[in-house]
Formats: sequence, C-alpha cells, structure tokens
Amino acid sequence: MRARITGTGGYLPADVLTSESLADRLGVTADWIVERTGIRARRIAAPNETTSQMATHAARQALEAAGIAATDLDLIVVGTVTPDSPTPSTAALVQAALGASNAFAFDVSAACAGGLFGLVVAEQFLKTGVARRALIVGAELLSRSIDWDDRDTAVLFGDGAGAVILEASEDDTDDGPGILARQLCTDGKLAPILAIPGPGTAMSARNPRLVSERLDVIHMQGREVFRSAVRTLSSLATELLDEVSLPIARVEHVMGHQANLRIIRAVMERIGVPMERCHINLDRYGNTSAASILLLIDETARTGALKPGEHLLCLAAGAGLVWGGLLLRW
Repeated sequence: MRARITGTGGYLPADVLTSESLADRLGVTADWIVERTGIRARRIAAPNETTSQMATHAARQALEAAGIAATDLDLIVVGTVTPDSPTPSTAALVQAALGASNAFAFDVSAACAGGLFGLVVAEQFLKTGVARRALIVGAELLSRSIDWDDRDTAVLFGDGAGAVILEASEDDTDDGPGILARQLCTDGKLAPILAIPGPGTAMSARNPRLVSERLDVIHMQGREVFRSAVRTLSSLATELLDEVSLPIARVEHVMGHQANLRIIRAVMERIGVPMERCHINLDRYGNTSAASILLLIDETARTGALKPGEHLLCLAAGAGLVWGGLLLRW
C-alpha cells in the first residue's frame, strides 16, 4: 500500500509586507535584503487572525480539491510551532471548525520541517490501516514571534498555511503514484542555533527576562544554520534517491523548504539539479516555516505543472535541528 496526495490547499493573509517597506525600518536597502535572502515580500496575518483559522482555510481548499467531505477524514495532523495556545492542539481546533467528527487530531512540532514531518507521520497511520484518509496542514504565524528590529531574522519570515489530503492507494505497482521513500532526522545538540527560548517551562511567561532580553522571539545563528542545512539536505537527497535506485535526472520537481535562496541554490548545486527544476515562492511569501513545503506543492499543483508519473523530491530543515526528505510519484 502507498499513500498518495489527492488534494491540496493553501492560505495566505491579505497583508503584504514588501522588502522595500521593511528596509526603511531596518536601515538597509531592499536590494540588501533580496541579495541575502531572495525575498521581495511576505504575508502578515491580520491582528484578529490565528494559526487555526489559517489552517482551516487551507484545509477546506484541500478537501474541495480531493472531492471529499470533512467527515470522510480519519486523521488530522497539523505541523506548527505557533499554536493558538499551548493546549488544546491546533489540530483539535481545525477538526472542530471543519466538522471532521470522525477524525482524531494532533499537532507535530518540527519547526520549518513541520509540514513534511506531518506527511510522513500520517503516512504511517495509512500504511498500518489505522486511517484511510488524512489531512495534513502546515501553518505558521511567526510574525508575532519576530524581533522586528533584528535585521537577521525580521527579513525572513512570513505567515501562511498549506494543506494536503493523503489517501491510501492500492496501486503499489512499480510506476504507481504515491510516496516512494522518506526519512526524518534530528540532532538536538544543534538546538541553540535556531530557537525561540520562551515562554515555556524553562522560561516562564512571568519571568521578567522573557521580554527584557527578548527571549520570546526567534534567535538564529545564521551561518551555522546555513552550513547545517546545506550539508544535511544534500546528503539526505542522495540517500533517498539511492534507496529506490532513482537517478537524479528522473526527478522532475524539487521542492526545498523556502528558507533562503542561498541555501536552496547551494543544495541544488551539490545534488546536481538545475534551478529550473526547483520550485520557488519565497520571493513572494518569505519563509513560512511548517507551511512552506505544503504551500509550494499546492501552488505548483494548481498551475498544472505536476503531471502523473512525475517525481517530486521534497526537502526541509528547521529548528531542533531537524531535517527530512520525501520522494513521491505524482
């Protein structure tokens, strides 16, 4: 049995924050931002928007594309590090908003790899027969966890949500659609290079240091993140392709996490993939963290660029440090 994507969806807030507008605040130029990141604009959630609301919008699109009702779902997995609240899970709120009364639901915390981790986790439930149809959502509202005076991080992140429907398929022939290989990895020793220190049990919301030292926003060691992401993702791509004996020339589409154009280019160069086969939307949306890969799949699918039988290689890395890869046939 293979698990295949049967529907996709996405949601982006209406407010567009351009690099020109952000440059004025940070005392740099828009060209400086674009040269270092590749990002020209990002979306910012409205003050009354929540992560679960964005996730629900994307989920409804995915359900419609798959031609199924919310009550047909057996499982909902939401990848996010910006939940509406510590508990209940964002997935539970999405389940209620959709009316998916037959689905069990939970969150996955894997930062920028959250959408990809959610896909692999959901696949396991389908392969064991515990579920037949799953909704996977990556949703982040990181604009509320950014120090807008820190030019190293303020230029990177945007808000949004992406979703896919994953269904069990009996077509497990050699050329059938579905997930062919997957791998998830973690190296907790690298946790300090990318983190939001609080609030949490290690740094209470009542601790005066939380705000005075800006420990409630993203802290990043950019050079270390770059080196780690390029090394781990390029190695992982090779391992996935070797697992199924698929030459890189037969991979029609590469979808890397939309963190930074320099990282993407470096990984593509290492694995020998021309940039025209690598899909990009970070120039318009920035780094949407867990939503990144799923938004990219949705956007590409809706253009009709994904043809039956074509191969997609998805790669993502994020805080933890976590990284993962997924190879599938459309």
